[in-house]
Amino acid sequence: MLFSSIPGLTSIKQTLIKGVQNNHVAHAQIFAGPEGSANLAMAIAYACYVNCENKQQLDSCGLCASCSKYLKLAHPDLHFVFPYSTTKLVPKDPTSGAFLKEWRSFLTNNPYQNLSQWGELIGSENKPLIIPVEEARHIIKTLSVKSFEARYKSMIIWLPETMRHEAANAILKILEEPPQKTLFLLVTHAIDKIIPTILSRTQKIIVPPFTQEEVYQYLKARYDADEKQLNNAAYLSEGNVNEAISILLQTEHEYRSMFRDWMRLCYMLYKKTSHLIDLNEWVETFSKLSKDNQKNFFQFGMHILREALVYKATGHQLIKLPPEDLSFVEKFSQVLNEYLIEKIAQKLNESAYHIERNANSKITFMHTTFYIASMFKTP
Repeated sequence: MLFSSIPGLTSIKQTLIKGVQNNHVAHAQIFAGPEGSANLAMAIAYACYVNCENKQQLDSCGLCASCSKYLKLAHPDLHFVFPYSTTKLVPKDPTSGAFLKEWRSFLTNNPYQNLSQWGELIGSENKPLIIPVEEARHIIKTLSVKSFEARYKSMIIWLPETMRHEAANAILKILEEPPQKTLFLLVTHAIDKIIPTILSRTQKIIVPPFTQEEVYQYLKARYDADEKQLNNAAYLSEGNVNEAISILLQTEHEYRSMFRDWMRLCYMLYKKTSHLIDLNEWVETFSKLSKDNQKNFFQFGMHILREALVYKATGHQLIKLPPEDLSFVEKFSQVLNEYLIEKIAQKLNESAYHIERNANSKITFMHTTFYIASMFKTP
């Protein structure tokens, strides 16, 4: 992976490149950024640049033997550790190495994916994905071997916040005093959940979300979609490339019409003009969506409600929605006041959070529906 494959973030790239050019390579670094940011891609591109045999001013050459292997994620001195669980194919004593084929496919397809997508790929069946203490011992054993050919051995740990406490403590010594020419790159979405003793041993690189324009350009270069679809996905994603891709590729379920009809159901339940059988049909429809689509649906609703709040306060001036969504916002904002819009948006955010953490989708959707219906009673 090259820096050029990552949209934008020029200042971070320049800082990393300049550090290598000046021989200021910290042996332990942590790339912290939200889901859908470039922290994992940036860590891989950085390791590639460190070991490139013909470094360019702004990027790796992409052609030398080291780069060729890095681009295939198959360099013998490039090591990955990531959370996992037992699966049907690996029912006993799994390690990161047992899932390398799936991991390379995961990164090649989209390096901005999240933990739930990784779990779906390996068939974890909603089991908790963790980095156990056995993996920490594997890290120590792997790094004790002399490098094969690279200038630096690179150990990239994805989501160290999923490390068991014993595993985190087990790597403290090698993290502080690693073998010569060893590069630890930790990639996190939740730096506040990493134990302080690890944080104190690492240099921190904060990777921000992408801008709307960066997301748009990334999508435009890779997907055959019209301007309206590209702009809508970039806008709704809030800098999360993974979400933008999911929104853009969403063809089976139209969030706009689905959200509109759901709000009508909630209102009809409040008015007692609809029956529980209608709600049950909705619950079944929602439960058939993938977990990411369930989460995206709630997040789409949050976007609409936030825009409705802005619309009630300012009118059209600050609204950037496409005409279809703007029309819905105009009508919806007439039904609810500012307080109700804010409370319902908070509930959708809470529901998306629970879905992300493997809550039962049927129970979550039904509870959210009853909550919103009850909110219509609030004056």
